[in-house]
Amino acid sequence: MISVITPVYNGEQFIEACIKVIIDQNCPDVEHIIVDGASTDKTVDIIKLYADIYPHIRWISEKDKGQSDAMNKGVAMAKGEIISFLNVDDFYQPNVLNRALEIFPRLPVPSILLGNCNLWDSKTKLVAVHKPANFTLSSMLQGLNETNFPTNPSAYFYHTCLHQQVGMYKIDEHYAMDLDFLLRAVQVAKITYINESWGNWMRLENTKSMTLWQNEERGYQLIDGILRYYRKDLPLLQRWLITIIYESNILWHRKLKWKFKYYIKHYLLTPQNILHKLRSNFKKLLSIGT
Repeated sequence: MISVITPVYNGEQFIEACIKVIIDQNCPDVEHIIVDGASTDKTVDIIKLYADIYPHIRWISEKDKGQSDAMNKGVAMAKGEIISFLNVDDFYQPNVLNRALEIFPRLPVPSILLGNCNLWDSKTKLVAVHKPANFTLSSMLQGLNETNFPTNPSAYFYHTCLHQQVGMYKIDEHYAMDLDFLLRAVQVAKITYINESWGNWMRLENTKSMTLWQNEERGYQLIDGILRYYRKDLPLLQRWLITIIYESNILWHRKLKWKFKYYIKHYLLTPQNILHKLRSNFKKLLSIGT
């Protein structure tokens, strides 16, 4: 069974369409877990209306510590062996849930199964199709792009038991919790990519993700910090090589303004950081030699 988890807060504009997306999948082995963060609009009324009719809908409504906390609550409630997240303003392609159920019995445990994701700026404007055929830790750490990062959870599924090995979503991460989780998960899970369109990400104005990227510097610094954190545990030479590729990608795409500010603040204004890193790397080289 697939447990589709939808975290929501004050989502009356989207929640009904989201519920109908699961209904229209015509999947007999699915539960739709809706985790509401004590909405103050009509979200809960809409959920109740459908939950009274459709037994596959399970839901709670209570205050939480943010989206990651709501996602973790959904995982804890899940009865299915497979998990997918569907945000209220996103949707699946037709028959995707049955397609996933057809493939999963052939996969080792734990696995991540992913397809392509359509990016929409409106209901009629398709701006890109992400095809993450190169979904690996090394590739992602070199810089996220449309070939290595499943940009929206509507396009991937994974075994519920994966959380037992890599942990839950970080509660203090409110924007890139999926990136942080996937960087852990890809290190232990078997990855299977299917070149089919499965998910749809609606990049709508005033939504959470788009609010973040209205400040490009803030968005790139957030991703940069997470990728830097996971690069630090790599072997020294591999880390240096990946860092060079990553910085070159930033240069190639001309995302330089925020990077320049970052280096001024963290290196030129605090030169002791450089000395600390040099000493640390030198000690690691010595340990490798012995």
